[in-house]
Amino acid sequence: MTTPTAHATGADTRRGPFTAGERVQLTDAKGRMHTITLGEGKQFHTHRGHLLHDDLIGAPDGSTITNTANVQYLALRPLLSDYVMSMPRGAAVVYPKDAGQIVTMADIFPGARVVEAGVGSGALSMSLLRAVGDTGHVHSFERREDFADIARGNARAFFGADHPAWTVTVGDLVESLPQHEAPGSVDRVVLDMLAPWECLEVVAEALAPGGVLIAYVATATQLSRVAEAARDHGGFTEPQAWESMVRGWHLEGLAVRPEHRMHGHTGFLITTRRLAPGVTPPLRKRRPAKGAYGEENDASSSTWDAEDLGERPVSDKKVRKVRRSLSEPPAS
Repeated sequence: MTTPTAHATGADTRRGPFTAGERVQLTDAKGRMHTITLGEGKQFHTHRGHLLHDDLIGAPDGSTITNTANVQYLALRPLLSDYVMSMPRGAAVVYPKDAGQIVTMADIFPGARVVEAGVGSGALSMSLLRAVGDTGHVHSFERREDFADIARGNARAFFGADHPAWTVTVGDLVESLPQHEAPGSVDRVVLDMLAPWECLEVVAEALAPGGVLIAYVATATQLSRVAEAARDHGGFTEPQAWESMVRGWHLEGLAVRPEHRMHGHTGFLITTRRLAPGVTPPLRKRRPAKGAYGEENDASSSTWDAEDLGERPVSDKKVRKVRRSLSEPPAS
């Protein structure tokens, strides 16, 4: 039996016994979870006793451990979906249910060249990197350097090193994309930003014929603007839009029922594909609804910011704190 080769993509840290420096998720009998970073000589304390990190280091994934108050915990490596919901944040994260839809519906494949705009805290970037693998490439563009640093730190903590397939460029997509990606060289583009319709021209130039554009937007107004801009451009197929909602189920003997809480609306997804140069899309035969293109609700001249879309503003103080915590080396 051969030992797997270590890669800077986290493959070598997703199997084998627990080691110092990696994160472990502890779950008690009531389902309460705690995520800790293992360190030699450290202890994990709650109001119900403590346990030694040294008792977990070297133990296999999926072990149980009992603390000094006889409370038992199940110890597992966090899944990516667990990690992104608990990792340090600057901007809001793309939820796992939406990240899964993006990877599948945009057909992110191993070896793909993907452009992402709007890195946030790096949650979606990590899903994209998982999908393209060692042979692909994800080029992420982020306007804010502090958000880019937070995303890099989160990805580094999860993968165990800087991912070799990831490039992060700080700058505006419209200005930076033509400088970094040759025309027709990109397979997929993922936009998570306030006004993705402003980027369609440069995105169309970068996408290869047949390439996929997918945008994640928060409001129906944004959704409409992206769809109409793609149609007006003329170089894309008819856009498709949807949202996903996830509801868990309670499983206890015969008491099987939906849970009272669910992950409802988080955002809309809209996707379209790049046509070959010079191709005119078939004429739409669908009759628009009366008033669908009225001018009284035209938002073309609006100035957009995060608060317009109902997002909770992130204070500069919080961003500096998260950025500083991720730049500090883990305690030995």
